[in-house]
Amino acid sequence: MPTYVARIRDPQGKSRTEKIVAESLAQARTNLRDQGFVVQELKQSLGFQGSFDLQKIQNSFVKVSIKDKAVFSRQLATLVNAGVAIVRGLGVLSDQCTNPKLKQALIDISNDVQSGVNLSDSMRKHPDCFDGLYVSMIQAGEVGGVLDEVLNRLAKLLEDVARLQNQIKSALAYPVVVGILATGIFVGMTVFLIPIFAKIFQDLGTELPALTQFLMTCSEILRSWKVGVLIAGIVGFRIAYTQYYKTHVGRETIDRLSLKMPLFGDLIQKSSVARFSRTFGALARSGVPILTSLEIVRDTSGNQVVANAIDAARLEIQQGGMISIALQKDKVFPAMAIQMISIGEETGEIDAMLMKIADFYEDEVEQAVKALTSVLEPIMILVLGGMVGTILMAMYLPLFKVFEKLG
Repeated sequence: MPTYVARIRDPQGKSRTEKIVAESLAQARTNLRDQGFVVQELKQSLGFQGSFDLQKIQNSFVKVSIKDKAVFSRQLATLVNAGVAIVRGLGVLSDQCTNPKLKQALIDISNDVQSGVNLSDSMRKHPDCFDGLYVSMIQAGEVGGVLDEVLNRLAKLLEDVARLQNQIKSALAYPVVVGILATGIFVGMTVFLIPIFAKIFQDLGTELPALTQFLMTCSEILRSWKVGVLIAGIVGFRIAYTQYYKTHVGRETIDRLSLKMPLFGDLIQKSSVARFSRTFGALARSGVPILTSLEIVRDTSGNQVVANAIDAARLEIQQGGMISIALQKDKVFPAMAIQMISIGEETGEIDAMLMKIADFYEDEVEQAVKALTSVLEPIMILVLGGMVGTILMAMYLPLFKVFEKLG
């Protein structure tokens, strides 16, 4: 636990400096007051604290998941709606929080709120736990006096985003697992099985077919130092790809190609539209200004091509343009989504229409995932069977020649 340094005045009226170990700043202040001291100044010690530093290092490797934030939002909304003070609610939730990074963030936020800082401003200090979307909606809830409603909307939004991500992951899980399995079988048979047959063929003096010779060459490479060169090449390509993707041009190029991929491109586009509509609708319904909402949605779109289209639309709207017309220009969003946004602008119910768009495209993503899985299953089975069959064929072709000679 952290150590705090306090300047206090004892019951006799004498001032002195005291160190106290407590779970939070509020707890340290309470403990000192319970002992009969008047707290004149209280701050956290800047000295080296081994356990605190160790905890901080451990927290840096912990990730706050969407589910963690959704559960926290739902619980805090319930407490606020029941009339529990924010500071007390944060204290209760920090005590029962199982994620160490989120727990420490809630303790710090509780201390800030107790000292007079707004909840949104204190959350902004912890970007690893609460992103710009979360903070902006909390700020809108504070200004409008509907914090509990906004927290419930946040919980619903995060739950929908998590469900959408799980659907996409489920589509990718099967080909990834089968691909790893196929690669493992290929490497295992090439490294351990082929050398046994190679020795037999060498003793018989059989002329090897091209396929068998190719696999024997692969086996020699995998069992020699050359495999290090191959691994280094793969790692180098991965590093080069990562560095290229970090650049603006690289990210835009790769994301544009991903939208044109067979099977996956349509899924990526629909999921991006669903995420945009759900997030934009939640922000608009919470009272966040349109331009601010578009800026937040741009940063959370997950695709640079979509982000560029949103940013171009934001600049045009800033000059007095319509949202639907501005989004239509880059031809990133489907025509149906554009028409529904246009109707929402005409009727003044843009937030409700965005939620309907999100519902529709999330259902489309779910159907696309099922279709993608049904297509990938036989393809991966054929790939796996083809790899094993190729190796077996390469091993038995020379044997047929041996049988012919013996005959």
